[in-house]
Amino acid sequence: MPVRIKVREHPELMERFGANWTPTILVLDPDGVERHRIEGFLPADDFAAQLVLGLGHMAFARGDYAEAERRFDEELRDYPATDSAPEAQYWKGVARYKRTGNAAELTATYRAFQERYGNTPWAKKASVWAPTAA
Repeated sequence: MPVRIKVREHPELMERFGANWTPTILVLDPDGVERHRIEGFLPADDFAAQLVLGLGHMAFARGDYAEAERRFDEELRDYPATDSAPEAQYWKGVARYKRTGNAAELTATYRAFQERYGNTPWAKKASVWAPTAA
């Protein structure tokens, strides 16, 4: 549920959530726990991608790995050229692994980074899942 808070009218909420700049968009779970943060203005596609990423993080945090994987995949499908797409690629692989318990999913994520987003910090994080030589 979107909520807009005016800074001057509710400084206590700005302080509670550590919002030091506007706009600050928070994706909160039903208990009010922050699951994703967007600070500053973004072009429409980047903003939409960040919102989808936030929904993926929220699903992941509640242990709904199938929904998290679906959200991360949605971002990759609909917003593949955004700055947050590599993060979605990473977390999609982690969610799939958590859902299946199959470590091969992590290796598949590493390989996906070899095809796309290979020169990103998220690819470096996934590099530990590279297959080892026997």
